[in-house]
Amino acid sequence: MPNASSTVPQPEVSALEASSHHFHLAADRLELPDDLRTLLLTSYREVEVAIPMRLSDGRIHTYSGYRVQHNSDRGPFKGGIRFHPTVDLDEFRALAATMTWKTALVDLPFGGAKGGVNCDPAQLTKPELEQLTRLLTQRIDKVLGPNEDIPAPDVNTDAQVMAWMMDEYGKTHGYTPAVVTGKPIALGGSLGRDTATARGLLFAFREAARSIDLDPAQATVVIQGYGKVGGWLARLLRAEGARIVAVCDVTGAIRCESGLDIAALDAHVYSGSSLASFRGEDVEPIEIDELYATPCDVFVPAALGGMINAGNVHLLNCRMVLEGANGPMTPIADEELSQRGVLIVPDLLANSGGVVVSYFEWVQNQQHLRWEEEEVNQRLAQIMQRAYGEVASRASTTTTTLRTAAYELAIERVVEAARLRHAI
Repeated sequence: MPNASSTVPQPEVSALEASSHHFHLAADRLELPDDLRTLLLTSYREVEVAIPMRLSDGRIHTYSGYRVQHNSDRGPFKGGIRFHPTVDLDEFRALAATMTWKTALVDLPFGGAKGGVNCDPAQLTKPELEQLTRLLTQRIDKVLGPNEDIPAPDVNTDAQVMAWMMDEYGKTHGYTPAVVTGKPIALGGSLGRDTATARGLLFAFREAARSIDLDPAQATVVIQGYGKVGGWLARLLRAEGARIVAVCDVTGAIRCESGLDIAALDAHVYSGSSLASFRGEDVEPIEIDELYATPCDVFVPAALGGMINAGNVHLLNCRMVLEGANGPMTPIADEELSQRGVLIVPDLLANSGGVVVSYFEWVQNQQHLRWEEEEVNQRLAQIMQRAYGEVASRASTTTTTLRTAAYELAIERVVEAARLRHAI
């Protein structure tokens, strides 16, 4: 079977164009003047650095490292570190802006940032990955800090990468656990952080399901992307009683109309076997287009941006799209699904559980304490339920989509902070 991602059509717009599109839709409704729009769309600081490394092949490879800091009117910059061969400055601009709106929407005292390196971690040894992480940290050290800019894991980075970043930063600044979040528990990480994004999606799903009279225990779900977010969400939804009828990752896609045995699938993947090679009763390998076309109640894009686009949106056969990834749907696809009456729970709201628990970790580090996992999950549920209620109320009152309502609320909160700080 071909690589599942290779058959997906390329998005018709860039991540930056898509982010700006949604911003302007909301800004038009808020009647924001052009000068204020320009201010809100312009990054505060953009850092690009060269990272030369001699790898095991004996050659010197020069990577590009980035850190884009978009806005800090509501608090320190906050956003992930992404290692992926296709990343560039425009992608990080879009992702950093999205973080600004996301933290504002869930009312955290943070701004937005994003960064990373244009590398393929799968082609690096563990020592090479550590060296790359430490070199990146050295080069962007001056713009980081627990009250300045706090990175977190993102695509192809994890708790180990955060541990290396914290340690490298500490060589110059002393022990500073609050400089990054998503760390190992032994180094000041928060209980519940590994499941936070998926658990936040679960809480958002519960709220959204009520609005379309869907019983979560009876729901059928397709998950595109089976990594840190998609995999955990599958486990949590299965525990709710939902049936996961199809999933995919970069190795391929599988389907089971009666519902996949998630525990068996996880054991298969953890053993080192590919997801696409998993077999069981009624499990069949499928092409990626068949995954998109699988009838379901809920479709969850939980991989990279732009994966639902003009080339495949017509295939979707669902009642709800729950956005687990950042920017997984292009504006054209968003408009078509909305016109078809599909409920779209936007990334700004749906996948904010990760940054919410990152905030909890930061608070715990600053106060030198640790909350029990039950407390973390309860606090997360409260924030997600409140945020969903605010967005749904705004959408109903102003007759718009959840996405536009989310952007409106977020933009209003950033504008308020900017006006109070700068008298603009």
